[in-house]
Amino acid sequence: MQSRSYRVGVDIGGTFTDLIIVEEGSGAFTVGKVLTTPDDPSQAIEAVLSEALARAGIAPAEIAQLVHGTTLVTNAMIERKGARTALLATAGFRDAVEIGRENRYDLYDLLLENPRPLVPRYLRFDVPERTLADGTVLTALDEQYVERLARELAAAGVEAVAVAFLHSFTNPAHEQAARAAVGRAAPNMRVSISSDVVPEIREFERTSTTIANVYVQARVERYLRELEARLQRMGVGGNLFLMLSSGGIATVDTAVRYPVRLLESGPAAGALAATAYGQAAGHPHLLSFDMGGTTAKICVIDQGRPLIAHEFEVDRMYRFKKGSGLPITIPVIEMIEIGTGGGSIARVDALGLLKVGPDSSGSVPGPVCYGRGGSEPTVTDADLVLGYLDPAYFLGGRMALDVAGARLAISTRIAAPLGISVEAAAWGIHQIANEHMANAARVHALERGKDPHRFPMFAFGGAGPVHAYRIARALGAPALLAPLGAGVISTVGFLSAPLAFDFVRSWRGQLGALDWAHANTLLREMEAEGARLLEASGVTAGAVRYRREADMRYVGQGHQIRVPLPDGELNDAHLPALQAAFEAVYRELYERLGPPVPVEIINWRVVASGPEPELQLAVRAENATAEAGDAVKGARPAYFPETGGFTSTPIYDRYRLAPGAQFTGPAIIEERESTVIVGPGARCQLDAQWNLVVELAS
Repeated sequence: MQSRSYRVGVDIGGTFTDLIIVEEGSGAFTVGKVLTTPDDPSQAIEAVLSEALARAGIAPAEIAQLVHGTTLVTNAMIERKGARTALLATAGFRDAVEIGRENRYDLYDLLLENPRPLVPRYLRFDVPERTLADGTVLTALDEQYVERLARELAAAGVEAVAVAFLHSFTNPAHEQAARAAVGRAAPNMRVSISSDVVPEIREFERTSTTIANVYVQARVERYLRELEARLQRMGVGGNLFLMLSSGGIATVDTAVRYPVRLLESGPAAGALAATAYGQAAGHPHLLSFDMGGTTAKICVIDQGRPLIAHEFEVDRMYRFKKGSGLPITIPVIEMIEIGTGGGSIARVDALGLLKVGPDSSGSVPGPVCYGRGGSEPTVTDADLVLGYLDPAYFLGGRMALDVAGARLAISTRIAAPLGISVEAAAWGIHQIANEHMANAARVHALERGKDPHRFPMFAFGGAGPVHAYRIARALGAPALLAPLGAGVISTVGFLSAPLAFDFVRSWRGQLGALDWAHANTLLREMEAEGARLLEASGVTAGAVRYRREADMRYVGQGHQIRVPLPDGELNDAHLPALQAAFEAVYRELYERLGPPVPVEIINWRVVASGPEPELQLAVRAENATAEAGDAVKGARPAYFPETGGFTSTPIYDRYRLAPGAQFTGPAIIEERESTVIVGPGARCQLDAQWNLVVELAS
């Protein structure tokens, strides 16, 4: 008998932990969903994996690979639960990480608070050394000073040290020597140097990122080693990989070395899943919309790839105000996170206005209707009161919902203070949540030079398909796509990602006056480093692929844009193509070109990646039919303002709808982990990939 082999993707969200198990070769799959265990996320992983394996009759030893995304790094930084960390900086620059860029993220807030650095001032130290911008040494490093300081820090209970010297991205020798000196004096001290973590220009961001990396390193390693041990105790013999914020996956050893790269690992998987489904369905341009229990994430998929940013903020003083958080310079799939999810709490503020979020009930205690002790009305409670959710079929019937409790909470906390009916209050909660997400999606797309009217919306997550129809209509999107298994679809992203890692080198030069020999050397060095890393992770020699980019700007500008670079040896013959590529990207972003001044390159980038895994899910829906009427399993009253209120609405069994099925709204399409709500008059059909496609263009 031929042995079976399976791949597993696990996504830990704020409310639920989702899982998919896919058999290699056949594409047969099994999904699972349990409440997240915030105190120890690995408990939820073990619970959902054990349940799914038993249900599908799969032996743990048959698992060849498990890919996991985690919010551990983000939580550790927000909760300030990392290691006690010190900073070694160039003499005179220890306060750069607190001074920042001296920008006020809110000009009119007289009580404005700046983010607190992870390292307090008394643990930031000036180190005698100085390297100039061109890499030459002005003042040699005092290694004896570093050794004495390291011994004192170790005696005082400091567990980690970040080293960030001026211009180390040009010449890392002093940082490397400082790391060696700390190692000699305090062998158990963890050390991260900026020229290793992020060898990139801009002192403040580079220092902040290096501190974050070593601050969470011990916590991440403990968690991952414990997860490895837990999987071994279960009998799982396959490899454990981690999703990176950039959309690639990495080994545990790489994740432990660069834990800061895991900051947005969970949301990245959702964007990759949307990309994979969009490509298969013939939609290279999409607006990915992932709404779970705590937040909603929106990402632009352009030309079959999610947009990538190289700057990120964490632990914002004001969650949605740019500049109010700690800057992190890492490659990350660019998305906007909105504090609106199924667990978002609704309230009436001091002015008598209805507000929704960003506070969330999370998984503990959860919405009132979960019956787990929640008392504050949430978006999920409102959806239930509006008839959008079946209280007896939530999670396929494994979790009954309390309609009476949801109505009472909305009546007491919202309807009574506002003097309106419970139904009107529930609709207000639902619509305010929709408007928050639609406005954020519109701004996010337009700021990136994308017209939301041209991008179909791809909706997933447990709550996404419930709200996506109204949001897509508000955006003027041409269509809405909801995949089969939308509630756990982000897990597919984990299994569609290749082993990959990003590299960067800062070296500034104007087009037309570049030292091409040096530029080519930088690119070759990064490609060689990528090959070594990926081959050590199991990628076959010669199977590594490279993508080159450069950060370019007009001379005198403060910021830059990313421009693709051609393969091979670069020389003056490439100048016209580089100028044209820069102008094309610039015009797409700003609808015009800049002044007639020279263009310069600031950073050189290489993405090294292994082969993309083949993932073709085999859908085997029992009794599926293209006759939509045969899939109707009943009807219930649901609220649609277009029809004047509650309307008897047909309920479709998602598992009985086959490609080719067509029907019109209003409609409720139910599956175990999610529900799609379609408004009156909308035309719906199932495409060849089993996606529900709702036409929205008038």
